[in-house]
Amino acid sequence: MVKKSTLPKVFLRRPKNKGKSATLKIPRLLAVANQKGGVGKTTTAINLATALCAVGKSVLLIDLDPQGNASTGLGVRRSAIRKSSYDLLFENANPAEAGVATKVPGLYVLPSSIHLSGAEIELVTAERREFRLRETLRQPLPYDYVIIDCPPSLNLLTLNAFVAVDSVIVPLQCEFYALEGLSHLTKTIERVKRTYNPNLSIHGVLLTMYDRRNNLSAMVADDVRKYFGETVYKTVIPRNVRLSEAPSFGLPAIIYDMKSPGAHAYIQLAGEILRREKKFMAANTQQVA
Repeated sequence: MVKKSTLPKVFLRRPKNKGKSATLKIPRLLAVANQKGGVGKTTTAINLATALCAVGKSVLLIDLDPQGNASTGLGVRRSAIRKSSYDLLFENANPAEAGVATKVPGLYVLPSSIHLSGAEIELVTAERREFRLRETLRQPLPYDYVIIDCPPSLNLLTLNAFVAVDSVIVPLQCEFYALEGLSHLTKTIERVKRTYNPNLSIHGVLLTMYDRRNNLSAMVADDVRKYFGETVYKTVIPRNVRLSEAPSFGLPAIIYDMKSPGAHAYIQLAGEILRREKKFMAANTQQVA
């Protein structure tokens, strides 16, 4: 755990012993996904989870990427891993017990492991292979949110995440080829919605690595907003060196340097997501009524 003196003040205002939620409930389930690598997917998963904890939420971050960058980015040592996301898929591990406490108060991580590299092959012949993650996560848990960091491909691991979650957050790098492959991702989400998870939705598209000095970034951002409309978050994540440095210290950027532009952007994103969450919940309540 990070020393209290080095934690941003917002974390010090959390209630004492407020780690996992005291009451069990089915958490909100979000996936962070894009089959294109290098778009800030893991950075988004880590810092969004941290920002939610900063406002008093309890969060479980599931590292479903065999590369394990979310695990190392939160300071989890490979030697310390007892249960992993592989065990969630194949050993029916309890998410409430398998989550490892991180340096961030209220944030737990279910790490990746080397066994996850072969999970794709094992899932091919597994029974109810698409529902493995859903069946372990759709139960009362001591978390307000579960965030899944998906691998950079549309494979069976990502499919498991889509079948399990309520919504998908799509990070999109502000570069020339940004929209390539995005139509494939949205079509996959629609197919999953029709076949496996009728309540699945795109929570939002997040513009990342935005460079105000580059006209191309502004052009890409305009094109994405024209195509996706209000689905695109107003918050834009800037290209920022602190976001790149933080994982090497095993810390989210929000704790590594809360004053950095990147950290500020993720705090704003968390606020925007929570506001959207209220709208989603209100809409669902009206549908039920």
